[in-house]
Amino acid sequence: MNADADRNEAADFAERLAAASSQEQFLRVMSRDDALATFRAAVPHTRLPSETVPLEDALGRVLARDVASPMDVPPFDRSLVDGFALRAADTEGAGPASPRRLTLNREILACGVAPTTVVRPGTATPISTGGMIPRGADAVVMVEHSEFDARSLAVDVLTAVRPAQFVGYAGADMARGETVLRKGTRITAREIGMLAACGLAAVDVTRRPRVAVLSTGDELVAPGEPLPEGAIYDSNGAIIAAAVTENGGEPVRLGIVRDDAAVLEAALRSALQDSDLVVLSGGTSKGAGDVSHRVLSRLGEPGILFHGVALKPGKPLCVAVAQGRPIIVLPGFPTSAMFTFHDFVVPFVRALAGLPPREDETIEARVSQRVPSELGRTEFVMTSLALGPEGTMALPLPKGSGSVTAFSQADGFFAVPAARAGIEAGEGVAVVRLGAGVRAPDLTIVGSHCIGLDRVVGLLAERGYRARTIWVGSAGGLAALRRGECDVAAMHLFDPETGRYNAPFLAEGMSLVPGWRRLQGVVFRRGDVRFEGRDAADAVASALADPDAVMVNRNAGSGTRLLVDRLLNGARPAGFWNQPRSHNAVAAAVAQGRADWGVAIASVADAYGLGFRPLTEEAYDLAYREDAQGMPALAAFLSLLGEPGTAAALRDLGFSPAAEAA
Repeated sequence: MNADADRNEAADFAERLAAASSQEQFLRVMSRDDALATFRAAVPHTRLPSETVPLEDALGRVLARDVASPMDVPPFDRSLVDGFALRAADTEGAGPASPRRLTLNREILACGVAPTTVVRPGTATPISTGGMIPRGADAVVMVEHSEFDARSLAVDVLTAVRPAQFVGYAGADMARGETVLRKGTRITAREIGMLAACGLAAVDVTRRPRVAVLSTGDELVAPGEPLPEGAIYDSNGAIIAAAVTENGGEPVRLGIVRDDAAVLEAALRSALQDSDLVVLSGGTSKGAGDVSHRVLSRLGEPGILFHGVALKPGKPLCVAVAQGRPIIVLPGFPTSAMFTFHDFVVPFVRALAGLPPREDETIEARVSQRVPSELGRTEFVMTSLALGPEGTMALPLPKGSGSVTAFSQADGFFAVPAARAGIEAGEGVAVVRLGAGVRAPDLTIVGSHCIGLDRVVGLLAERGYRARTIWVGSAGGLAALRRGECDVAAMHLFDPETGRYNAPFLAEGMSLVPGWRRLQGVVFRRGDVRFEGRDAADAVASALADPDAVMVNRNAGSGTRLLVDRLLNGARPAGFWNQPRSHNAVAAAVAQGRADWGVAIASVADAYGLGFRPLTEEAYDLAYREDAQGMPALAAFLSLLGEPGTAAALRDLGFSPAAEAA
């Protein structure tokens, strides 16, 4: 090599070294909090627009809006066992030594068969699990508790049954119009089952963020290729792409880009055109071979937001914005790359995908009530989580194995070991979370269901607060609030002594916030002469005078049941012991001809196309503990109830906001 060549090589080396040394890196190392704030200020962390996908493609996606069931699930009252549909009164006093013989009706109610024969006193109809309960029947006896007499076509019932025994009511799982899945829910197999059970073939979901993933460095080799001396396999690309998928994004693998400024710039410009976010690994350290920072400054304003964060590991993190999209350059070392990825990239990807922040997958909690279990069998108990006076509480869900919604309403489950006869109230359990990254609810509401409250909870979710709703009736909600198992009790209880709703039932330390007014009345099939043209009192009197008229009642402890009891004034007409837990189930029974009348709210009557005779306007209010008023989620909920937008939403549903009704 001659002297001129030596001088040229030295000059070239000096020029390259000077260029590398003049990098404007690490001029100011930011704190982690400042860096996160700068990133959030420059790039909105908001969900992407929605798209509609077929149900078979919805797994793992995020709901773009609330889903209300378009139908009752189940759509009719059904048997929960194989046996005989009958009238419970016909089995009174039955036992092995004193069976009650019932004549069999000449039809068999298998699944999918609509009943044609009324179950009259002294008769029974064979029915399969899932079969539709016929008119006249109010219970089912298990086949194991009966003896069939083929010669006389009769059945001997060997045990007494109670009304509603082994009957699953229409809408007990999901009621028509009930919000069954919330906006922001990540769809798993359990939500797929719910959507299919509702008859939905497609669903609106948040578009998945497209994340371009590049690895930079001359030393990198793709896995599976021969490894030259001094080279390493690119593990970061695979790790980052998997983490993007795990957190709701769609990775776009762009492979390895060499340490060449022109090549990297072309790759980045292409990636920016077809993605929501670009993630590079490598190229952030202050080495002569790293070129990422120089390229970023040429891609557009505002360019580099920061380069260097006070993290260990992760100090070389670089974040830029160009063409309205963020570019995040992670450190090359895998440990540093993943620490910074989960700290900075994961929250952004999940926000774009409509997902909540990540959480640990298990949580310690105390059981709110004793959970009995059968010795010798491990039992898994579905539970929701709530904050009680002594910390996190696990609230076992009441819905059984036939319920599609049990999984949806659960935050997780805990196990009762086979050697235990149960878990005692207050005992600690480890709750296994359902759905990685789903956080516990900010607010737990227990009590009487109303689609108005569904709407308010949806508005609360738009403000970033997630509410868990559990429907157990007004009295059940008040009891849960008294025990500290919830934050809010939804109720409509009338006190006949004072003539007031709800307030007389509050315990010391509770406060009541007015909600809205709902019109309760008698519902019936339009055209029924026993009700048409009469006011509610006359209509009920007409029905009570007709021995063929069948009512449908409501469950004890509900506010509507108190109203029905006053209306009946001690009477026990046919159908009295048919006591479903919702307005929808009442309307379904009447609409389908299994009952002739019942009491429900006007909005439900309209939804089912029923006639309606007004009885009273009731107060649907919300109770809470005074010492919890400062809790952010509760404060937001209480504030929301008084806002004009909430009042407008309630009016759209047919309700009268309390402030306007006063």
